[in-house]
Amino acid sequence: MTWLSDLPLLLKGGAIGLAISVPVGPIGVLCIQRTLAGGRILGLVSGLGAATADAIYAAVAALGLVFISEILIGQQALLRLIGGGVLIILGLRILLTNPAAGSAPAEKSRLPSAYSSTFVLTLTNPLTILFVAAIFAGLGPAAVSGNLLSRAPLILGVFLGSALWWFLLSGGVSLFRDRVTPRMMKWVNVGSGTIIAVFGAAAIVVSIAV
Repeated sequence: MTWLSDLPLLLKGGAIGLAISVPVGPIGVLCIQRTLAGGRILGLVSGLGAATADAIYAAVAALGLVFISEILIGQQALLRLIGGGVLIILGLRILLTNPAAGSAPAEKSRLPSAYSSTFVLTLTNPLTILFVAAIFAGLGPAAVSGNLLSRAPLILGVFLGSALWWFLLSGGVSLFRDRVTPRMMKWVNVGSGTIIAVFGAAAIVVSIAV
């Protein structure tokens, strides 16, 4: 069966997706904060935005779109500025969030912005494409040769692997949500907002220094 022959590539893609997502960075902190503030769905949707961006970068690497990679890498200073600015804004917004209001279940109207914000943040991180390209290079030409259809399982695997991590993270964090009091949530907002803003400031400093 065709799907059996595609399974090794799907699993390899899943491993790549997990490797990209597991390291805790600003997206992970944001996902944890949103899960505690708005519930598991809000945290998961936030993670899926990042997973979608990871899959796009995987497609760029798998399809050998060198010119797109060169454009992204060439504009990494600008991308860091954009991403850093968005992180600072998000961090400050979290710092100013009312814990009592923030602990309410997520409204459907918040889900698109939760998804789009992490999607943009992940796309504006030039290190992601470098990391994905390095991993794909290690797989060898056999793993990424052929047409778009033959590479689809690998790209899909990256998305599923990344999505699996965000599912596990948001699900695990949500288990402790009922124990978080408004006072504790205030400190969660202060801590996570500060961390996210610091990540953003660091990105801007690096983009200016380069």
